[in-house]
Amino acid sequence: MNSDHLTLIGFAAMFAAGLCYWAARWDRRALIGVIAALAVNWFGDSLDGTVARVRNRLRPRYGFYVDHVTDALGTSFLMGGLALSGYMNPFIALGLLIAYFLLSIEVYLATYTIGTFHLSFWSFGPTELRLLLCVGNIALFYRPVVTLLGGKHLLFDVGGTIGIIGMAAMFVATSIGHTRALYNAERLP
Repeated sequence: MNSDHLTLIGFAAMFAAGLCYWAARWDRRALIGVIAALAVNWFGDSLDGTVARVRNRLRPRYGFYVDHVTDALGTSFLMGGLALSGYMNPFIALGLLIAYFLLSIEVYLATYTIGTFHLSFWSFGPTELRLLLCVGNIALFYRPVVTLLGGKHLLFDVGGTIGIIGMAAMFVATSIGHTRALYNAERLP
């Protein structure tokens, strides 16, 4: 097994997680399948680079590119499954996907222009997001609707809205910081 196999396993797991969300529309036990798929995704996504480093089979540009393309597609599958699940409003799922892509684009541009790559923001990275989603799935299994501000709302609509706000805030903060750094680095006389 090499790093490409692990990347493929992680990617297939995200596809499976999206399918499980879609299947949860008819049988909520599929939410447990999402948790299993996220665990497999974590395994593949976390170890692919480590295996390449340990075996001295590094391909930095290839690895960076493939890892992020598969992450983008995998996140699209995950959000698509959520949008079709009935547990989240499709517009909130789309908002989460857009916020994720904006944050990803900011990271990639900063990597190219500044030479810094940040995998996590405010102590929140991919592992923490997976854990949060797993805990959310357990709560969703037992209580898909919550009462908030005097009204009943889908649990994942509330969580998704918080996620959109959080990622938008991260995007704005990092964009301003990186713009300021680049402006100061390239001041005109």
